[in-house]
Amino acid sequence: MNVQVPPPSSSKVQTSTAQTGTSPARQLLSRKYLIGAAGLAVALGGFWYFTNSSAPPPRRVMAAPVRVAMVEQRNMEVIERTIGTVIANSTVSVNARVQGQLTRAFFREGQMVKTGDLLFQIDPRPYQATYDNAAAAVASAKAKFDRYTRLKGQNAISPQDVDDAQALYLEARATAESARLNLEFTQIRSPVNGKTGPILIQPGNMVASSSSANASATPLVTINEIQPVKISLALPQSELPRIQQMVNTPQGLTITMNLRAAGAEKDLTAKVDFVSNAVTNTTGTIELRATYPNADLALVPGQLVNVVASLAEIKNATVIPREAVNTGPDGTFVYRVTDNTAQQVPVRVLFDDGDNAAIDANLNAGDRVIVDGQIRVVPGAKVQVNGTRAQNNGQGVRPPAPAASPAPMKADVF
Repeated sequence: MNVQVPPPSSSKVQTSTAQTGTSPARQLLSRKYLIGAAGLAVALGGFWYFTNSSAPPPRRVMAAPVRVAMVEQRNMEVIERTIGTVIANSTVSVNARVQGQLTRAFFREGQMVKTGDLLFQIDPRPYQATYDNAAAAVASAKAKFDRYTRLKGQNAISPQDVDDAQALYLEARATAESARLNLEFTQIRSPVNGKTGPILIQPGNMVASSSSANASATPLVTINEIQPVKISLALPQSELPRIQQMVNTPQGLTITMNLRAAGAEKDLTAKVDFVSNAVTNTTGTIELRATYPNADLALVPGQLVNVVASLAEIKNATVIPREAVNTGPDGTFVYRVTDNTAQQVPVRVLFDDGDNAAIDANLNAGDRVIVDGQIRVVPGAKVQVNGTRAQNNGQGVRPPAPAASPAPMKADVF
């Protein structure tokens, strides 16, 4: 016998589902809540970790590469640097003293001449004739005067006639002497030792006498006396007390001229022998002049030269290169290197000559100060010394730095 079991009714299935409360929609919503809660927990944990964890480990910092120089203890000169102008010891414009035709020049342009050397010849024939005529007049007047003198001794002539004859004789002599000088002036000679310039009036031209109405006549040639020469320079009036003090010392005031750029093997020195009697109002400077023998003709009038004037001396000064001095909010300072560590030391600059500086500071001879690379230096930080530069004594050209390849930088942790 077949028994058939009837299927459960739909009403019962719905009742059982409603009783359990596990519909698919509610299951999906619950999963979303769980995932959001887990994400929030992870975010809060990460925030806590980054805000409450310990500081990160120290980072590696590169030591700054620098160059240093040694501190020196020595006497330092107080100097002034300026531009000097070479001027001739004397300049002479050679003019004709009589007029006539210029017939010949006896020198080459630019030639060195001495006092009395013949330079030009003016046609002497008119002046020779005048002199011969004057000489004849002298002879006639002298003969007459001698004759009258004998007659006076014989009481054959009045004293007045003798006096007149003597006056005529003296007048004739004066006229003859003037004619002789004019004849001599046809030979134009050098009045000084020096170097000639270009010939301004060539032979063949007529020249006028400088003593005539044409006093502004063109000179024949200009001669510059260049052995010795003078060097003219101007210094600030604030240095006038030092200048006067040095000029009055036994050694005097000396200047040094740097001609290394022009190929000179050494600097030239000259002694100041002139200080102007007034300060220039427009520039506030006073002129000084020094005399240099110029035996080798190294200096030429009009030439500009670099001049260093030694005005005083600082005894037992602490000297460092001027590049080592830095300026900060609290004043000037230097970096001293001790055990490869940079230490900031305040300094007071007493004098700066453009190469070195004399300072007042807590530094000793032999200390190392940074002269290159300060921009990357931090006080108290490590540095890497890549070389030591020798100091320049302030005279002449600064010696070039050695061409050494830089050493590799090392890293320090601090």
